Amino acid sequence: MSTSSLDNEKTKRTVGSTWNLTKETTGASGMVEGYDAPKPSRMTMRAQVLGLAICVGGFLFGYDIGVISSCYIMKPFVLAFGGTCDAETGACALSAGRQSIINSSLSIGTFTGALLQAPFSDHIGRKRSMILWSLVFTLGAVIQTATINSYPQFSVGRAIAGLGVGALSGLCPLYLGETAPKHVRGAMVAGYQLLIIFGIFVSYGVGWATQNFHESSASWKIPVGLQLLWGVSLFSIMTLLPESPRYELQKERTERAREVMAAMRGIELREVNGELRGDKWMEAELREMKEAIDIENVEFKGRSYISSYLLCFSKKQQMWKRTLNGIMLQTIQQLNGQNFYYYYGSTFFSKAAVSLNAYQIQFILGAVSLVMTIPALIGVEKLGRRQSLLIGALLQAACAFIVAFVGRYALAPDGTPADRLTSSQKSAGNAFIAFAVLHVSFFSMFWGPTPWIYLSENYPQFIRGKCISLGSASNWIWNFLLSYFSPLVAEDYDSFIMLIFGSVLVFGFFYTYLMVPEVKGLSLEEVDELYEQRVPPWRSASWTPPTRLVKE
Repeated sequence: MSTSSLDNEKTKRTVGSTWNLTKETTGASGMVEGYDAPKPSRMTMRAQVLGLAICVGGFLFGYDIGVISSCYIMKPFVLAFGGTCDAETGACALSAGRQSIINSSLSIGTFTGALLQAPFSDHIGRKRSMILWSLVFTLGAVIQTATINSYPQFSVGRAIAGLGVGALSGLCPLYLGETAPKHVRGAMVAGYQLLIIFGIFVSYGVGWATQNFHESSASWKIPVGLQLLWGVSLFSIMTLLPESPRYELQKERTERAREVMAAMRGIELREVNGELRGDKWMEAELREMKEAIDIENVEFKGRSYISSYLLCFSKKQQMWKRTLNGIMLQTIQQLNGQNFYYYYGSTFFSKAAVSLNAYQIQFILGAVSLVMTIPALIGVEKLGRRQSLLIGALLQAACAFIVAFVGRYALAPDGTPADRLTSSQKSAGNAFIAFAVLHVSFFSMFWGPTPWIYLSENYPQFIRGKCISLGSASNWIWNFLLSYFSPLVAEDYDSFIMLIFGSVLVFGFFYTYLMVPEVKGLSLEEVDELYEQRVPPWRSASWTPPTRLVKE
């Protein structure tokens, strides 16, 4: 059987049997019309600029999450927004209520932005949407930086910046997935994930440096104001890039889509059968996009934008279970405990009474997170998605429980002078910090990237965007709840708040074992077969697709 015949059979079997569609309704062609090329095109300058834009979006995302934590223990910031300082120790702190409002205002914006980005990007395009939301983020940064002593104004600025962050957190990988050459797409997504953590790390370093302006508002205005640079950078880079070829196809501008893809890949269009075409690698990608768009048109025909989301919970191929898994993994990821360290680590670690100050501890935390993200990009392919989640849940739960009990029963009382610490209290403080750092390290290796990878590869292509938006929205709503209630809970229960996160991780272990299958190495069609056959998740790693075809 020829290659094209195999392609035709696979199209008929996977699409027709699964979604009751045929080759004719999808518009699939049995042959790719493109000129021969020995291999896909190499990395081009335009592709590098595209990767830079996406990385700036990730960096902006991470920096905005981490920048506020350092501000919470800066005397000028605390006094400007109604906090108090202890006359004896000099320690300054905002009330838990105000911390909650300032922090959660960002999450309100991110949740709203995550939901708004889909209709905006569908209506005005991916490129113009990214330009719009980068400007919204920059406006929010301007409002924050211009604030003198009004915490409501500062919170509004955080919420507006959050709109941009939430929208861009979905738009950046979406635009990347639709525009980047297929053979370098994975590396660029990995770079996006890495730059989120790098943004957090840089925000900690800037906060550590500017806290030396002990009596000046520059201590917090510099790190907050630097957000302007990242927003303007993303805006500037996006003006140099084209519209997504997938969006061009949706608007039936096929030739323009082909031109964009050729430019990003650095290849020339040549005349094939009387029409300009790219090489066979590019034309195959273009055909895949066109087929997915045709399937969308058939499946969503007669449905409103809102009612089309009901397909995410249909019984076909256990879509309800797959969507639920995406939502639950994002929920558990947010309740791992790592964001508590990122948001409130500076005030939390100040209780440890160790020789390092809170800024230094936070910087170490960010550095470790950054370094441990790198092996995660390899480990998730070696261990698989399921194993990564199971191992990570157990290791992080152990760390959370140790931090909880050491913090409650072994640390020195708040305000104890350093020269009065006993040897056991010093050891307890070191253990407290060490296991907090290990907790974040294991998160970076396992539960940080894996739920996002799961979202990207566990759904049929035509409905993937909607399923991902539901998972992302659950991530942001829990981010909001965590940022609002954590300081209030910690004020009453102190380090015992980690018992909550540890318990969620234990639940996460059992949920993953019972509900989440292994999908490493499977195509989208094979993932559909896995769910259709109702393979138990604990047996999924050894499952082999019975109808897998090998091209000859």
